Amino acid sequence: MRVDGSCHCGALTFTAEIEPSKVSICHCTDCQTLTGTAFRVSVPCTAEDFTLTSGQPAVYVKTAESGALRAQGFCGQCGTPIYSTSADREPEVYAVRVGALKQREILPPTHEIWRKSALPWVPDMPDIKSWPGEDI
Repeated sequence: MRVDGSCHCGALTFTAEIEPSKVSICHCTDCQTLTGTAFRVSVPCTAEDFTLTSGQPAVYVKTAESGALRAQGFCGQCGTPIYSTSADREPEVYAVRVGALKQREILPPTHEIWRKSALPWVPDMPDIKSWPGEDI
């Protein structure tokens, strides 16, 4: 499915080709902190299928629990998260932030990871698959 999106202020715009059945929720504590909320919703796409059409993202590199370096791309003007990808090698996959997509209304999550880190007031989602950690 072809999707397009932008940051809140419109300085960054992008397109991507995604598989809607791969939309996920992540409850890890890094995603909670980086979003300023309870979880993050993302969808993967290959590097070839992700195109910035305007603007240049600011990038923050974090170290994942696995030790991998993860580049967090966001708008340097308004702060909208756009994607994450590998920072320690050439990007192969981008995790596109569903909230920045114009089509977000029709992209429900199909699974969740790091459920063991979910905040206790986040309800269970019995209609989607759930893993306590990252392993799917």
